[in-house]
Amino acid sequence: MSQEDPSGYPYQPYGAPYGEQPPPQHGYGYGYGYPPPRRDDGPSANTIVSLVLNLFALVSCCNILGLPGAILAGLALGKARTEPRTARTMVIWSWIMFGLGFVLSAGIILALGLSGNLDD
Repeated sequence: MSQEDPSGYPYQPYGAPYGEQPPPQHGYGYGYGYPPPRRDDGPSANTIVSLVLNLFALVSCCNILGLPGAILAGLALGKARTEPRTARTMVIWSWIMFGLGFVLSAGIILALGLSGNLDD
């Protein structure tokens, strides 16, 4: 005659030796402790690196396309949890702005060097 507690633990009389009570049977497959934390789609390292590199390119190389790239990366940081698809698209466009600005700056420096305007 087994009496069950509503929580799923079998009744254990007072003074029963430790270890005679079986562990409760739960429907989920986790052992002891808490389940692993849920992976949230927060700001990714890709977004943060894009923001930092666009700002660095704007300050150091006078990359004018670094400003819209940094703005897009900053907006993507804000929308990462609420609108992950939009944030991902903004990060892609941020990287495109960074690459175009780098190619444009390198092309201008190369053209000025080949034309002799940097010979002073």
